[in-house]
Amino acid sequence: MGANSSSISELPENEYLKKLSGAEPISENDPFWNQLLSFSFTTPTNSADLKLLEEATISICKSLVEKNPRTGNLGSLIKVFLSRTKELKISAECQNHLFIWQAHNALFIICCLLKVFISRMSEEELQLHFTYEEKAPGSYGTECEDLIEELLCCLIQLIVEIPLLDITYSISLEAVTTLIVFLSCQLFHKEILRESIIHKYLMHGRCLPYTSRLVKTLLYNFIRQERSPPPGTRVFQQQTDGGGLLYGIASGVATGLWTVFTLGGVGSKPTPHLEQCSPLANQSLLLLLVLANLTDAPDTPNPYRQAIMSFKNTQDSTAFSSSNPHAFQINFNSLYTALCEQQKSDQATLLLYMLLHQNGNVRTYVLAQMDIESLVLPILEILYHVEERNSHHVYMALIVLLILTEDDGFNRSIHEVILKNITWYAERVLTEISLGSLLILVVIRNIQYNMTRTRDKYLHTNCLAALANMSAQFRSLHQYAAQRIISYTCRHLRRYVYVLDKLYFPHSHCSTLQHCFSTLSDNGEELLSLTCSHILRSYASSLFSLLSKKHNKVLEQATQSLRGSLGSNDSPLPDYAQDLNVIEEVIRMMLEIINSCLTNSLHHNPNLVYALLYKRDLFEQFRTHPSFQDVMQNIDLVITFFSSRLEQAGAELSVERVLEIIKQGAVALPKDRLRVSAQDLVN
Repeated sequence: MGANSSSISELPENEYLKKLSGAEPISENDPFWNQLLSFSFTTPTNSADLKLLEEATISICKSLVEKNPRTGNLGSLIKVFLSRTKELKISAECQNHLFIWQAHNALFIICCLLKVFISRMSEEELQLHFTYEEKAPGSYGTECEDLIEELLCCLIQLIVEIPLLDITYSISLEAVTTLIVFLSCQLFHKEILRESIIHKYLMHGRCLPYTSRLVKTLLYNFIRQERSPPPGTRVFQQQTDGGGLLYGIASGVATGLWTVFTLGGVGSKPTPHLEQCSPLANQSLLLLLVLANLTDAPDTPNPYRQAIMSFKNTQDSTAFSSSNPHAFQINFNSLYTALCEQQKSDQATLLLYMLLHQNGNVRTYVLAQMDIESLVLPILEILYHVEERNSHHVYMALIVLLILTEDDGFNRSIHEVILKNITWYAERVLTEISLGSLLILVVIRNIQYNMTRTRDKYLHTNCLAALANMSAQFRSLHQYAAQRIISYTCRHLRRYVYVLDKLYFPHSHCSTLQHCFSTLSDNGEELLSLTCSHILRSYASSLFSLLSKKHNKVLEQATQSLRGSLGSNDSPLPDYAQDLNVIEEVIRMMLEIINSCLTNSLHHNPNLVYALLYKRDLFEQFRTHPSFQDVMQNIDLVITFFSSRLEQAGAELSVERVLEIIKQGAVALPKDRLRVSAQDLVN
């Protein structure tokens, strides 16, 4: 490289890089290193330029892989870097730009080379390349066998001990990036690495005492969101604020690792590129997530995960447990603020999930916050824009909600928080709505999207579980939220009858029900006509009487008959046949949710009763259905009780008058008449 190269196209012919990868051994004391490390390189900041870099340097890297066993030049380069890092702290205090600049450049080259080495060889082969010295071909050094451990330990020390200044920002970023690249070995293995050499060094020996300090520093890097310093204050010049070449390289590496560790490498729609205001914060978070998800060693648990599980608030004066040497304290208020502000990135949502799931101190603190909407609203916005997010982000956001809704205090408090003008909710203008009602609307929208598009049972099961957790604490539901609960349940009741119609009458190509259901819009908002309602009642009466005898046996026979009509036992069943169990599960869960709300907070939710009465004809058809009869008892009782009071009040009632009668009736209805459901008994 040296001072002569300023662009990617010049790298293959750079005399210094050719010498580094050549057949001539270079001593660590050779003046060559000062020449090699004195470069100002305009680094690429996008994937196209990164690909060009790899293509331009591939011949150099291949040559080094081939020649290094005889020259040991990789080890010499690492030793040069290690020797220069010993004075980094003093250099930072003395503003020694030149010294820091060359140390950064050395690490820059090491990181680029490591990425290629790791992608092309096993850890055992990589370890051998760290032991080669300037000796006869194939000979090994003895005093530098732990050069990998020394480099790893040096990088950790650099991260936790070097003060973060404008002149040290870049080298701190490259140190974090290099650790990520070291851990990228997992990307090139189909199975989970359980006995990794790199993992062993990080979890034992010289690196272990730095565990809590490293986790704490990475967390504070995420919290502070320090921006990349302007070009004039860096130790080397760059043309953009993108964070440098290695930032781009390791972003891709770490994102891939995130996928492997969290979802087993399953592909999905990529997240749109988000502008990173702080490359160091982003890289620190990625490294923290990778460290926390390393596999436990055979003889000891992952110390980085232990540190994340046990850290406490700086205001917590209780003593640390002696069983966990990696515990530390951090400012929870600053951490909470950062988590609220950074939820647009999937890695920040994953961190939030990890902390809520694994650290009881953080979970207790979050649930006690008076401004819980600051955290919940960004999560809801992620779920609302499900079409634009990747599946990883949606799953994590949903699980975060599921964890939060396990707390009764949270479920009560969200109905007390009143929001105004939710601009990102496009289906209806919401000038004023409680946080709880908004949460219900977004979750139901996700269930509907999943049932019509992705058809992921895991997703809709967890959405329904979140609603079920909240149902006993529903308070003053917004009328639109109440309508959506009932209308969504009705939509699936209709769909259920339609599927049964297709199963029992598979040869009816022009089913009246099919025609009726074609009148429904994609989002399920439009109601069926009165004619369709009449047909539904007619079919429901005959079908449900049949089902009440031998429900499962009849469905099995219908399914076999349908397969026979398709002409082959191997022919896949139509979607409506495959969906029957899913639809039945959704219906039952929605009825349980409505039932739980009526049982526990009837007098708090007149809008829900109003919506239920509006659709009473459809619910009445299911009162004797064998699959739903038990959960329909309370719903049927409420419909009968309030219908009677409305009939006594006369005809032509206004909406306001109906709601007034409902409120009066809710006080008059004896609570002991409502049967406690099995779901409530479990809760």
